[in-house]
Amino acid sequence: MKEINHTPESWARCSLVDVVVLNPKNDASADQVAGFVPMALAPTDYHGILQHEEKLWGKIKKSYTNFADGDIIFAKVTPCFENGKAAIVRDMPGGIGAGSSEFYVLRPTSKEISPTLIFATIKSQSFMQQGAESMTGAVGLRRVPRAFVEAFPVALPPAAEQKAIADKLDTLLAQVENTKARLERIPQILKRFRQSVLAAAMSGRLTEEWRSMSELTGWANISLRNLVQNIEAGKNLKCIETPPGENEFGIIKISAVTWGTYDEEQSKTLPEKNLFLESRRIKVGDFLISRANTIDLLGNPVIVQKVTKNLMLSDKVLRLNMDDEDKAWVNIFLRSMTGRKEIQDRSTGNQMSMRNIGQKALLEIPIPKPLYEEQTEIVRRVDQLFAHADRIEQQVNNALGRVNNLTQSILAKAFRGELTEQWRKDNPELISGDNSAEALLERIKAEKAASKPAKKTRKQTTA
Repeated sequence: MKEINHTPESWARCSLVDVVVLNPKNDASADQVAGFVPMALAPTDYHGILQHEEKLWGKIKKSYTNFADGDIIFAKVTPCFENGKAAIVRDMPGGIGAGSSEFYVLRPTSKEISPTLIFATIKSQSFMQQGAESMTGAVGLRRVPRAFVEAFPVALPPAAEQKAIADKLDTLLAQVENTKARLERIPQILKRFRQSVLAAAMSGRLTEEWRSMSELTGWANISLRNLVQNIEAGKNLKCIETPPGENEFGIIKISAVTWGTYDEEQSKTLPEKNLFLESRRIKVGDFLISRANTIDLLGNPVIVQKVTKNLMLSDKVLRLNMDDEDKAWVNIFLRSMTGRKEIQDRSTGNQMSMRNIGQKALLEIPIPKPLYEEQTEIVRRVDQLFAHADRIEQQVNNALGRVNNLTQSILAKAFRGELTEQWRKDNPELISGDNSAEALLERIKAEKAASKPAKKTRKQTTA
């Protein structure tokens, strides 16, 4: 286990077990109402709210992990541990609760130990990383060992400085999470923007001013069959569930065309090369859609921009052959709300699971058609606006990455004493003598020793 380095001299070094009780028990009446926390209700964000259900204490005290207000809980099992499921327990009914047996519970041994400091410790990168590396058990059900938690090294600040650190962390990390929440709303705003662009394109509003300066006539109302020359489908073949490597042959999954961009990594490997149909090979410029998918993803189109693998159509992916000049227009239409509604209304199957659209129903979809000059201008404008939205989205994703790293950066500064460096200079009397971290640690050790029950001795009997 890694040692603690670069901490203030006024801090004491100890192990986590020196300052907490691991998995304590509660003593309460069986008919008392208590909080119940299954794993699903545990938050992953630093300031996430720990939700709970209400149950009688007698129903949950034995089979579940006990905790009380002021305790720190965190998941010990994969993947919940790696996802950071943890919280400080607050506002439980009657001040007590119980939850999943896959929780560890840490209860500070003294009122002079800050729950926020303990919580920040188990949310730190070093604890998360070393805990994941220490996991034991079978694949898919690995757990953080109790011995790792107990032995984890802690740099313990004096009690007054712990409060100063906790206040700093609450303020700074709340600002981080507010920033993160605002950034996470932007992709939805961009999604609505893209749909508004597509709606304007389909209604003619996008080129209304442009059209008024030309001598073009109105739009035609046709069906998709007037643009599509023919439709090709692939085969349903049993494959190896990994993408093909170099010089191997494979078949695409519906997820290869699901998200608006062709993803050839979403593919499977054919067990034999002779199963590959050259006539169904994926090529640059192909217009592909899924004929089977969930209702919100069915019929999403992609135009293949790049090919590096030997892949062919599957039975659930259709290739629509049409003139190159019409592909971008049909792509815009099928991604618009009008096109999506036509796809969904003509689909069949279970509303709650997989839906399908037949080739005949697909070809009967009505589609507006401007003259070629205006169609080209609409495509150009949509591409330009979408490229602008894509740039913003990339900037947002980059910013989110920096914000996510910021939480760990702040925690690292806290445990190096950097957040309270000036505070220590201003308050030397609060970190020395009886107020020092060493004195605090000695008091905790003395309290632990005093609370241990005396050992019973046997009386010797005379034969």
